[in-house]
Amino acid sequence: MTEIRAKLGHVGIYAHDLPALQRFYGTVLGLLVTDSGPGRAGAGMAFMSGNPGNHHQLVLIGGRPSTDGYNPINQISFMVDSLSQLREVHRRALDNGATEMRVTCHGNAWSCYFKDPEGNVVEAYLDTPFHVPQPHGVPFDLSKSDDEILRETEDHCRKDPGFMMIDEYQKSLAARLNA
Repeated sequence: MTEIRAKLGHVGIYAHDLPALQRFYGTVLGLLVTDSGPGRAGAGMAFMSGNPGNHHQLVLIGGRPSTDGYNPINQISFMVDSLSQLREVHRRALDNGATEMRVTCHGNAWSCYFKDPEGNVVEAYLDTPFHVPQPHGVPFDLSKSDDEILRETEDHCRKDPGFMMIDEYQKSLAARLNA
């Protein structure tokens, strides 16, 4: 039997207001529309990416039906390259109408969560050099320096009995996947 290890390629979500969500993701996360047009049901579609190696990382599809206060999407997560980029996403999200902002350290990642204009939860994050068992989450202060954030993260992670450096964890996971 052929072994498969799939990688997430992109996320597609339905939109009530397609142009508004295109503007939001373009402004907050720097995604560009790579293609657009009518979809199978005639509703508009927009393919968006922030990486030249990916035609699309996000697909927005018009015609989202009413969900009466329930959103079937748990979250849409985007990786950034640095704490300074995370700070900028945080600022842009607030400047562009994001709500329910939450900044959380998961030990293995620093995350900024917020709701887009249609109530979808978006996460911008970057990995840390540490691993602790999940779920794990404590608030942290993005106004602190990178060095302070790193030091505080390591201090609280080392108190977890499952703490290890990320390279140790990745070797352990690779061994499990290859077993």
